[in-house]
Amino acid sequence: MTSTDLTPEHRADPRSTPAKFLGDTRAVFTREILLVLRDPFTLIFSLLQPLVFLGLFAPLLAGSLGGFGPIGGSTADTLQWFVPGVIVMISLFGTSMTGSNLLYEMMTGSYERVLATPLDRSAILVGRSLKEFAPLVVQGLIIVGLCVPFGFTFYPLHVLAGLALLGLFGVGVGALSMALALAAKGREWLFWGVQQALIFPLLILSGMMLPLESGPGWMQTAARFNPLTYIVDAERALLGGSFTDPVVGWGLLAGAITCALGLVVGIRKTAKTI
Repeated sequence: MTSTDLTPEHRADPRSTPAKFLGDTRAVFTREILLVLRDPFTLIFSLLQPLVFLGLFAPLLAGSLGGFGPIGGSTADTLQWFVPGVIVMISLFGTSMTGSNLLYEMMTGSYERVLATPLDRSAILVGRSLKEFAPLVVQGLIIVGLCVPFGFTFYPLHVLAGLALLGLFGVGVGALSMALALAAKGREWLFWGVQQALIFPLLILSGMMLPLESGPGWMQTAARFNPLTYIVDAERALLGGSFTDPVVGWGLLAGAITCALGLVVGIRKTAKTI
């Protein structure tokens, strides 16, 4: 005779939908971040790239464009303009590669086992994206701290607000990255080809590394259709000590739209693929 008792996983969840989403997100985030904490050297080595940009590219930027447009001639002015772009850059690279971990898990079958649990699908997307964003908070604070002795003005509340905005944007990018990984299942070359083909135009056309004011008109027009442009402008305003600059509102809107779009696409792709 077959037992009719239900295991804990199959019993009706008494939690409300928001409480279940938050609880599942916390569970997924905890599982993922513990893997990172057990191998902290990945965090240390991931800091090398932004530090190389700061150490080598920032002086070159000041020497080439000092006094031009938004960049002043001093090291402090250059860092105040350049550091927000570097933080956005490491956020973009980190969250856009969320799907690469998913590709590996699909190859080993561990992702299917995660989907066999009663976890909320959107919580899986958000939890994984937050895991990619959490190291950024540490890296961002370290980068800002290292730049303070060289003249960078540190506004603690504004920096935290800037990181929160990047978290909103990062959840959307991470979810889109996971959707891309699901679409490229079994074809890693497709994931990396699309990721690389998109990320560098978005980066250059956001004014992240160089001021677009010195570029041709078509680049400035294209930049207006790039959501990353509004994120970068908002970060520069926030890390510059302003909450009231209108670009902050546009950046928040761009982050919210990206987050909503990423979750919708990611959840639909998860439901159709697995």
